[in-house]
Amino acid sequence: MTPPDPAFEQPAVITVSALNQAVGRLLERSFPLTWIAGEISNFTRASSGHWYFTLKDDGAQVRAVMFRGRAQYAGFTPREGDKVEVRALVTLYGPRGDYQINVEAIRRAGVGALFEAFLRLKDKLTAAGLFDEERKRPLPLFARTVGIVTSPQAAALRDVLTALRRRAPHVRVVLYPTLVQGQLAADRIAEAIDTASNRAEVDVLIVCRGGGSIEDLWSFNEEAVAYAIANCSMPVISGVGHETDFTIADFAADLRAATPTAAAELAVTPRGDWLASLRADANDLRRAMRRSLDDAAQSLDHASRRLLSPSAQIRQQRLKLLALSTAMMHANRAPLNLARHTLEKLAGRLGARRPDTRPVRAHLAALQHRCAARMDAGLRQRREALAALSAQLELLNPQRTLERGYAIVTDSKGAILRSPRQLHPREAVTLRLAEGSAQVEIASVQPALD
Repeated sequence: MTPPDPAFEQPAVITVSALNQAVGRLLERSFPLTWIAGEISNFTRASSGHWYFTLKDDGAQVRAVMFRGRAQYAGFTPREGDKVEVRALVTLYGPRGDYQINVEAIRRAGVGALFEAFLRLKDKLTAAGLFDEERKRPLPLFARTVGIVTSPQAAALRDVLTALRRRAPHVRVVLYPTLVQGQLAADRIAEAIDTASNRAEVDVLIVCRGGGSIEDLWSFNEEAVAYAIANCSMPVISGVGHETDFTIADFAADLRAATPTAAAELAVTPRGDWLASLRADANDLRRAMRRSLDDAAQSLDHASRRLLSPSAQIRQQRLKLLALSTAMMHANRAPLNLARHTLEKLAGRLGARRPDTRPVRAHLAALQHRCAARMDAGLRQRREALAALSAQLELLNPQRTLERGYAIVTDSKGAILRSPRQLHPREAVTLRLAEGSAQVEIASVQPALD
């Protein structure tokens, strides 16, 4: 059976809801979070706290929604005609099929320039090492005095004081009043931090203020405030704005808190926690002491059972010494006996394998006798030959001729003269006689007559 032709198959059918969901997912994947500038129109705040409005420019408009969880951190409530910039996700409202944007954050138009200035300063201070984690200091474990840098009229001060009284009423609080908003606020904040650093009368310093727009919080984005925090002699906690607000002070501080109240909670440990910890430590110490005493008592009982009189200890040591001496004696004898037995076995094996050398020795003695006899015969023959040669040599010895009255004549060079032609008148010659020699001078030479 042949399969049906795909061209004649029925196409898949989807619902409108599925279509809108697919389009919504496609839009969300295709357009990430983006900053969009426009003008507010048709703004509505629902009883649920959600904001609904239209964002438009000269040529187009788009519907927008900002849910309550994001709107509460906006810092201001937009009005008709406000120029704003929103960070939004492009999506689709499924029930109506309306294309809209889901706003995550909103700011007044022109804040983009401030944000760029914020990023430039952040990069500059990062390159200078002001935000390095290595220079961050840990908070003190037990803070007795907490300093606060903020405005005396700020709601943030009341929140911090309330949190400190609730968590740690024993903690002393020192306020370093300052402006937190305005043209001169940054310098005043830096001066207050420097004052706290120079006095060194607190264990930890909180720099805080309530939420607001980026313009309201800009005093905490100044370089002077960042360096004052970095150079402070005690750890600094920054609690500026709401959870979504970030300032340069947050990066320079040793610890950032989401809110002023959170900063107060991070600065001190609750009194109840300390008391509970002390009670737990006391119980642990009591149990440890009881355990140590019990162990000591058991050790004492064990030592008392092992305690013996000196005479008993001497007897024990004497018995132990005797046992060791016997063991050492056996330990020394055993290797000797083993070695002796091994030597006897080896001697027996050597005797069994040693050859009989007596015939060889007899043969060797006979050879020695024969060799000696032949050597004696050879020596006699040599002596006899030597005597004959000596006799012949004696006959030919010139000395014997000289003893018969002859002489040997030599010239001044010692050459023997045999012919008168070798002599010259008045020449000195030497006459060698049997018992000496004489120097004579030739008076005349007479050659032999033929």
